[in-house]
Amino acid sequence: MINRAFGEEFAKEWVAAWNSHDLDRILSHYADDFVMTSPYIAQLAGVASGILTGKAAVRAYWAAALEKLPSLRFEHVQTLIGVDSVTIYYRGVKGMAAEVFFFGLDHLVYRAAAHYE
Repeated sequence: MINRAFGEEFAKEWVAAWNSHDLDRILSHYADDFVMTSPYIAQLAGVASGILTGKAAVRAYWAAALEKLPSLRFEHVQTLIGVDSVTIYYRGVKGMAAEVFFFGLDHLVYRAAAHYE
């Protein structure tokens, strides 16, 4: 089970990683074969399903996003804890967002889903 301390530390580090724009640091939280879902994947990457699988595919997508948004900055609002998941509620470039992260036994994210207002 995920505990509050782990969830809060993950959220703090995840936001800091994104705000640093260090793609390797961002990707260090994820398993090699993780699955990412986001409506922006369909819009920005042209993948109609909104789903990318694996670090290589997500790296290319996130690299392009960071290039397009050089002033990208997230502001952490709240962390919600589940059994094997953490939800980070934050203010992003286009308003409020929430991402749900599912963790394996190795404490790496194997599935993530982004939600936007």
